[in-house]
Amino acid sequence: MPSRRVERLSESVKQEVSKIILYELKDPRISFITVTNVELASDLKRAKVYISVLGDALTQRKTLQALEHARGFIQAKVGAHLQIRYTPLLSFYLDESLKKSQHISNLIDEAVKGSDITIEGELEE
Repeated sequence: MPSRRVERLSESVKQEVSKIILYELKDPRISFITVTNVELASDLKRAKVYISVLGDALTQRKTLQALEHARGFIQAKVGAHLQIRYTPLLSFYLDESLKKSQHISNLIDEAVKGSDITIEGELEE
């Protein structure tokens, strides 16, 4: 279980990366992006940044490549804003949890439609 310090710092890294991407990156390949989570290693030297990109697979891949290209710039800015001894080495990953949750929700909806189960609060006709 991560310590309270690691949790606080990962939230700070998440906020700073979001601000940097939104206000300071001028790459046209980066658009409609949300930083969903940051997992910081216990030694504070590595951080996995999970992003969600609105668009098809090609758009997501191009956005991920653009972020990898700008990684040094983003790391430098994060280090300057947070003023910590070691700036974590950032690596970007596509967050698939939103897609998975939507798929599960669709499966549940299909299962409910195909059965005689009524959801509480739903009007029976």
